[in-house]
Amino acid sequence: MRTAVVVGAGMAGLAAAGALARDGWQVTLLERGERVAAPPTALVLWPNGRRALDALDPDGGWSSIAAPLPDGGVRRPDGQFLVAPHTRPGAGPAPAVVHLEDLYDALVAGLNDHVEIRTGVEITKVRAHRGSRPAVGDGRIFYEADLVVAADGIDSAVRHALAPEAVVVGSGFAAWQAVVPRYRAPELPPDQAAGGETLGAGYRFVSMPLGERAAGKGGVYWVATAAGAPRPEPAATQLALLRRWFAAWHPPVGELLAATRPEDLVPQEVRELRPLPRAYGFRCGSGGVVLLGDAAHAMPHHLGQGACLAFEDAATLRSLVATASPGSELGQAVEDYDRARRPRTASVVRQTRRMSAVVQARGRLALRARNAALGSLRPRILGHAHGHTADWQPPE
Repeated sequence: MRTAVVVGAGMAGLAAAGALARDGWQVTLLERGERVAAPPTALVLWPNGRRALDALDPDGGWSSIAAPLPDGGVRRPDGQFLVAPHTRPGAGPAPAVVHLEDLYDALVAGLNDHVEIRTGVEITKVRAHRGSRPAVGDGRIFYEADLVVAADGIDSAVRHALAPEAVVVGSGFAAWQAVVPRYRAPELPPDQAAGGETLGAGYRFVSMPLGERAAGKGGVYWVATAAGAPRPEPAATQLALLRRWFAAWHPPVGELLAATRPEDLVPQEVRELRPLPRAYGFRCGSGGVVLLGDAAHAMPHHLGQGACLAFEDAATLRSLVATASPGSELGQAVEDYDRARRPRTASVVRQTRRMSAVVQARGRLALRARNAALGSLRPRILGHAHGHTADWQPPE
């Protein structure tokens, strides 16, 4: 039986492990934490992400856990539209928002008895020599397989060993996320209930409604970003700062922040890889090692494409190794994965960095130029459903 080791039981690792197991691979899934747990936030599944999930598990029931995402447009802090809401035509899957607890539950449910999960395993060693099977170790045990999938996030130990040129750097932003459950969410008029995006001078606020059944409590998901370093204060102090920074912004920004509790808040530093790894696939032994998700292409979240690209990675990998036997066939599939994914992710990273410049705009002239350009930029770089970012199709 073909064997695989997947490092990291986040979204990317769970998706890859489940897909490989359904194709008959014996998979060992290694997780550094003591349990597999979802962050208490949500994410947007753009059409490319939804297509990738369907390709990974056609019976996953993704539509039942995802809520349609209406386009709320882009506003200035005073509420004036910079880009009016857009009605999306019916072709292809619509963007949707999903609570991560529901997504993790669905991904875990998609695992079968070909997957062995081992928690509390922190990988510190990588073996990827031409003459031996790839393996990873924690200092006590080496886990050897035909294929090693590194889905261990932006601080990937596997990537650090194989592609040390890819360095983790700060993106110049701090971010905060929260889900306000339905019973605490403010009652909003129809013109505000769709959520949307607001851009200020170095600040951004995005909100979106979750389905009524999301994580059993529904509610509203919001993300705020601010230029600068992450804040060191306790969550309650950071929440007070957010309320002050966004106090004069149009509804429902203030109302959502007022309904948020410190325990809801998930602060994070926005980091990225510069440069990207020189390769995403490393052929060795009976197969090789591949980088997947943030281990391969961590980027700022301004386009909301990180998870969607990770699912694309997993779907592409599954397609390429579906019938590959250990040896030359699997080694070739590892190289083909590298060739298939690097141009795609490099293009999305370039778009994301352009978006970073848009969000960072400050000063009267810079803001005026940004606002004038948004009408043409949005379809291309703000994750719009018709843009190049969302046009990806799963490989045959």
